[in-house]
Order: sequence, then C-alpha cells, then structure tokens
Amino acid sequence: MRFDNHRVVITAAGRDFGRTLAIRLADLGAEVFLSAHSLDAAERVRDEIRDRGHQRVHAFTCDLTDPASIRDFASAVARLTDRVDLLINNGSRWLEGPDLLSATDTDVIDTITSGATGTVLTVKNFLPLLLNSDKPDVVTMVSTCGTTGHHRSDAHDAFYTAKSAQAGFTEILSKRLRPQGVRVISLYPPDFDNGDPLSEEWETTPRGSKDTLTSHSLVECILFAVAQPRDCFIKAFHFEQV
Repeated sequence: MRFDNHRVVITAAGRDFGRTLAIRLADLGAEVFLSAHSLDAAERVRDEIRDRGHQRVHAFTCDLTDPASIRDFASAVARLTDRVDLLINNGSRWLEGPDLLSATDTDVIDTITSGATGTVLTVKNFLPLLLNSDKPDVVTMVSTCGTTGHHRSDAHDAFYTAKSAQAGFTEILSKRLRPQGVRVISLYPPDFDNGDPLSEEWETTPRGSKDTLTSHSLVECILFAVAQPRDCFIKAFHFEQV
C-alpha cells in the first residue's frame, strides 16, 4: 500500500526506530512531520529523507517532558496542515537498571514523564487535527514491559511504570475514540534488532522463527494495521520473546 494521501506525525524520530519509521513512511509517499528532543537530530533525518527525493517532510523539536514544548509542536504542525491521519507515539525515555536505587530522582521523573505524561499530552494536543481526518489512527510503541506480569527486561522500574501507564491509556483511549472513528493501535515488542533502513542489512537480516524480532517486521505490522478497512480495529500487537 502507498501512503501518498497520509499526513504522519512521529515523535522521537531523530534516531533509532523513530528514524526508521520516518524514512519508510516517506518512501511510501507519506508527508511526514517528525520531532526529536534536539532540532539538529530532527533536521538530520529530514535531510536524509529529502536526499532520497521526498520533499514533503518537516522537522520540529519536542521535549516530551515539557507540556509547553508538546503544545508548540502541535501548533507548529497545525500551521502547515489542517489534519493529521496518523500519529505515532514513538518517544519514551529508556532507563536501564533492575535496581530501584540505581537511578536518580531526576532520571525517574524524566522517564515516567516522557513515556506516560508525554504520550497523553501528545495525543491530547494532536486530537483536533486527527478528528479532521477521514482515516485517523494513533499508534503507540509500548513494550513488553507494559504487559502485566512481564519481568524479563533489565529496564528500570520507572520504565516499567511508564510503559504500564501507556498501556492503560491506550486501552481506554481505544474504546472512547472509536465512536469518532479513531483507531488506537498499540505495539508490545520485546527488545528488537533495529537495522538501518538505508543499509543492505535491512533486506538481508534473517527474520526466521528463531531470530530476534526486527524493526523491519515492526514497521510492516504498523503498515498492515493502518492499511486495513476502517471497520477493522486492530487494538494491539503482542509478540513472543525469544
């Protein structure tokens, strides 16, 4: 499926999986509005995409721990478009360490705020633009850490907390936004291999039953869900951990 008529917002798109999503969606024709904590990082990805011949890409700064920054991001996008068809909540600070005492109070606050509060406020501020679309979708990259009873990650307790909050938010959001035609899709991947979409490895990395989940497969899950007819509400993708 092509996405030529899609206008897509992606948070934390300055590197890693957010960058992957921005590049792949632009390659499929979408107009992309990407943000990163650093404007330089967002502009680097924007320029990578433009170098591939896709000019409909815009870079912004957005600090998901700062409500004013989120509002400014949404306002800046609204000055360029009257609708958003797909919002991808990719941003959430990673915090490692199975010892609760290993992180500072500031680290804990930033981790929970970016993943939990940041996701809620991003959806809240972009919801008017989503409601202007005839095909609105909200995709959130949660994590197996947001699954009840999961314990196999070395993530800090604060990261587990943020992901559990995202899971609870998207669960109720899916039910409350369905009457308005907004699909809310959550992904719960374990650690995955985030290959560079501009490298040869993108097509050659093994994707067998015994291999680690790849970003290539995660992107295809998102594209599959968004491409479904509007009566098909795929609420979540859960993945087995190798």
